[in-house]
Amino acid sequence: MSEKENEDQQLLHLVFGGELDSLDGDIHFRDLDELDIVGIFPNYASAYDAWRSAAQGSVDNAHMRYFIVHTHRLLDPDNNDEGHH
Repeated sequence: MSEKENEDQQLLHLVFGGELDSLDGDIHFRDLDELDIVGIFPNYASAYDAWRSAAQGSVDNAHMRYFIVHTHRLLDPDNNDEGHH
């Protein structure tokens, strides 16, 4: 892959969060209508920055958790692209 193709490649990541019912065991959100969809980002670095900002903004709520979903892997499961986060 050329450098230009690598720069143009979109490795989409979704950042979202919500309040968990419990801090033990499986992830189960208290209210799906209250999920905080932070956004979709073109690469892991920008998604990580958004995740960190959202997580730090909810530090007073122990049940609030934010996640990064590797959306590009869902869109193309045959191309796992292990070289990227």
